[in-house]
Amino acid sequence: MAIRIAGMASGMDTEAMVQDLVKAYKTKGANYTKKQKRAEQKQDAWKDLNKKIKSFTNKYAANMQYSSYYASKKTTVSDETKASVVSSDGAVNGSQTLEVLDTAKTAYLTGAKVKAGTTKDTTIGSLIGNASSDLGKIKVNGQSFDITADMKVSEFVSRLNTAGLTASFDEGNGRIFVSAKKSGTEGDFSFESTTSGGDDALVALGLKADPDKVGTEGYEGPVKLPGSDARIKLNGAEFTSSSNTFSINGLTITAKAKTEGQLSITTDTDYDAIYDKVKSFIKDYSSLINEMTKLYNAPANKGYDPLTDEEKEALSDSEIKKWEDKVSESLLRRDGNLSSLSSILRNSMSQTFDIDGKTYSLSSFGINTLSYFTAPEDERNAFHIDGDPDDDETSGNADKLKAAIAANPGAVTEFFSKLAKNMYSKLQEFSKSSSTRSYGSFYDDKQMKEDITKAESKVTKWDDYVKSIEDRYYKQFSKMESAMATLNSQQNYIAGFFGG
Repeated sequence: MAIRIAGMASGMDTEAMVQDLVKAYKTKGANYTKKQKRAEQKQDAWKDLNKKIKSFTNKYAANMQYSSYYASKKTTVSDETKASVVSSDGAVNGSQTLEVLDTAKTAYLTGAKVKAGTTKDTTIGSLIGNASSDLGKIKVNGQSFDITADMKVSEFVSRLNTAGLTASFDEGNGRIFVSAKKSGTEGDFSFESTTSGGDDALVALGLKADPDKVGTEGYEGPVKLPGSDARIKLNGAEFTSSSNTFSINGLTITAKAKTEGQLSITTDTDYDAIYDKVKSFIKDYSSLINEMTKLYNAPANKGYDPLTDEEKEALSDSEIKKWEDKVSESLLRRDGNLSSLSSILRNSMSQTFDIDGKTYSLSSFGINTLSYFTAPEDERNAFHIDGDPDDDETSGNADKLKAAIAANPGAVTEFFSKLAKNMYSKLQEFSKSSSTRSYGSFYDDKQMKEDITKAESKVTKWDDYVKSIEDRYYKQFSKMESAMATLNSQQNYIAGFFGG
C-alpha cells in the first residue's frame, strides 16, 4: 500500500478530503458486501436445514414404506435366571418348551507347583537338571514348537499364548495357569511331547503329572477341567453348542444355568416396538415441521443486515451477537422452497387410505394437531398422540394408538407404510436434479452458488473501481500540492530581493 504524505504545501487534510469524496462510493460497496454475506448466510441456513430434511427422509419416509420396518417379535421366558431368549422377525408366534441340560464350560488347567524359587526368567534346563540344548517339541492341539534348555519360563508361556491358548505364570503361587480361548469341546486342549526331555519339561513346569509321584501322599499334580458343550432341549429336540448361545428358527437362546424340568417360552408380536416407531416418527416430524414453520414465519427484521468489519468494531460482543441473531432468524422468511416443502409434508400427513374396506387417517389412531387457538403459532402443524405420557397436552386422553395396534397391528403398519410411500415419492420428485438444483437437494443450491459467485465478483469489481477513484483524487491533490509548493518557492525567492 502506497504511503501518501499530503497537505504539506497547502496545509489541508487531503486524506480526509479524499475519504469524504469517496464515502458515497464506499457506502454503496458496503451494501454490495452485505448482500453477498446475506446470500452466503442464507446458503448456510439452507445447508443445515437440507441436512435435517435428508436425515428425516432417510430414517422414516424411505424405511417406513416396508412392512419389515415394523416387524418385531418379543419373547419371554418363564425363568430368566436359567435362560434368556431374543427373537428375530422370523420367529414363530406361540409357546414352546425349553430345558437347559448343561451349560458350556471352558477348558482350564491349574498347573502343579513348580520348584521353589522359580521365576519367569528361570530356564527349563535348570528346572529339569538337563543342559541339553534341544529338548524336543511340545505339541498343543495340532500346533508344535521347539523347547530348549535355555528357554525361560516366560518364553514358554509366550509360546502357549501364540499356540492359541491363554496362559500366564503366577510367581507368587508358583503355578502356570492355562485356559482355552473358546468354550466347549471345540476349545479343549492337551499337551504332548515327542521326547523324554519334553516330558521332563512338562512335568517340571507343572503341566503334566509326575509319574514317580502320582499316588504318593501329599503330591498334588495339575488339575484339568475339560471343555464341554452346552446342551438344551427345545420342544423335546436336543441341540448342542460350543458356547451357551443357540440360534434356532428365529430364536437366539442363551443358556445360563441347568434347569430342573421345563421352561416355557412365549413369542408374540412386539406391540410396544410398533408404538415406539410410530411415536418416534411423529415426534421427529413435529420437530422438523415446527422449525420449518418458524423459519418461514420469521419476522422481517428490516434494517438488520450483515455487519461489515468496520461496523463490528463499533459494537460490543453482546451487541454483535444480538444483531447477528436478528439477521439469521429471518434468512429463510417467506422462502419459496421452504413453503413448497412444508406443503408436501403437511399434505402427506393429511392423507387418508382405505385398508380392508375401512378409511383411515392419522386421527383414526388418536394422532392430531392441537386446536388452532391453543397451539403456539409456530407449532400448529405439529402432531400429538393421545395418551402419550411424554406429552403434557394429550397425556390425559384415551390411547387410541396402542389400542389400534393391539387390535389390528396390520392395519396400523399398512397405513403408515402408505403414508411414508406417498411422502417419499413427493420428496423425491421435489429433490430431482434441475438447472438450479443438484439431485437430492431440497433447495436451489446450484442457483445459490452461482448468485454468490456473481455477488463476490461484483464486490471485487466495485472495490477496484473505488480504489481507482481514490487514486485519481490523490493524484489531483498531489498535482495541486506540487503547484503550490512551486508557487511558495517563487514567492520566497522574490521576497528575498526586497529583504523579506
